[in-house]
Amino acid sequence: MSLWKNLRAQLSSITNLSEHTDTAAAEKSIRNSIYFRGPNVWILVFSIIIASVGLNVNSIPVIIGAMLISPLLGPVFGIGLGLGINDTGLLKSSLKNILVMMGISLVASFLYFLITPLSLSNPTELLARTNPTIYDVLIALFGGFAGIFELSRKEKGTVFSGVAIATALMPPLCTAGFGLANGNLGYFVGALYLFTINCIFIILATYLTVKYMKFEQFEYKDAGTGKRAKRLITIVTVIVVVPSIWSAILMIRENRFNENVAEFINANKNLYNGYIMDYKTEHRNGSRVEVYFTGEPLSAAEKNNLIESAKEYGLKPEQVIIKEHALVEGTDEAEILKGIYERTDSEITRREDEIKKLEEELKRLHESDIPYIQITREAVNQYPSIVSLFVANGAEVAAGNFTKTDGLIAVARTSRPLDDEEKSRLKNWLKIRLNTENVTLYEFATDNKENSGK
Repeated sequence: MSLWKNLRAQLSSITNLSEHTDTAAAEKSIRNSIYFRGPNVWILVFSIIIASVGLNVNSIPVIIGAMLISPLLGPVFGIGLGLGINDTGLLKSSLKNILVMMGISLVASFLYFLITPLSLSNPTELLARTNPTIYDVLIALFGGFAGIFELSRKEKGTVFSGVAIATALMPPLCTAGFGLANGNLGYFVGALYLFTINCIFIILATYLTVKYMKFEQFEYKDAGTGKRAKRLITIVTVIVVVPSIWSAILMIRENRFNENVAEFINANKNLYNGYIMDYKTEHRNGSRVEVYFTGEPLSAAEKNNLIESAKEYGLKPEQVIIKEHALVEGTDEAEILKGIYERTDSEITRREDEIKKLEEELKRLHESDIPYIQITREAVNQYPSIVSLFVANGAEVAAGNFTKTDGLIAVARTSRPLDDEEKSRLKNWLKIRLNTENVTLYEFATDNKENSGK
């Protein structure tokens, strides 16, 4: 028992925050970072342009540099702090400034993508900011925890720079500006959704940490104002927390669906006389996958088999849409050729396996062939009375229990009857010579037409 107490004491000492944090200094730092005036505005614009260039040319180092420059996180932590200490003034100021920040960012990125001469056929970094996943939720949540802990500790380090990179608030705003400049509503909505998810979970992490560290609560001079403020804070907290939990649940479901789809596609990549060239998952109005199949058309039975296979991976029939002889948007000739080569390689491998099996079967059959002429010559040399010899593989089925016994059947036609010793020696010789344990021997003598059994 004492050992357990010692371990608890040691763990408590290691994880104790009171000696290493300064909540008052953290609150002051957050309050000073929420405003966008003067240099902060221009720094934000410059960082947005840099990030837009990085997204435009798929340059990850440039995007990371822009995130380090950007002052975006201040108002986000301000909202979490305002909720945690019941300060409606701070909450309103942070919300106003985050809206100003979003407006500046959207205008700057919109203008850049409107006039830029650069273009990419496959802007992967832009595409990556249009479809939030459960990983984005986890990164934003724990990045938020790391950020508020860094702001609260007495000895500051480089953690906040890492939080700015990990939580990635700027790239989604730049992608939304790209969507506006190109009239692409999907990019705009998807990117803003990712930005909102990141903000909400950073706010949630900040709120929980502020409550856990017991930041000093904001005191109102008027009791009525304090009650109204607490009511407003409660409403806003519910608005933040409930959607965050619901969105996390939805993203977990979507992530599980995507994993099931990937396993299903890999299991059915080459199917019948065609192959699955590509697929696309959608999660609007329910999750579903569009499967792009090329090759010979699938029959109704083959489509049904594909649907049955999908069920094994947790996919419902209505969630699987099969599109034959169709190309998914963005698929180029290289992808098509890759699919053809994969299909060809798979077919070659399958046929090589079949040939190997047939060769093994043929070898086995050759090994079981009986050298009739040689066997007859050797038998006549030992038993000159043998006129002819018939040897064949056969089977005996017992009438009582209908059991089958494989073996060898031999019929010897002789010029005179063989005695029992000769028949026994001939039978044993056939067993050894043909490597079998079961031999049935029949003898037929030509002089008296007499048949002899085993």
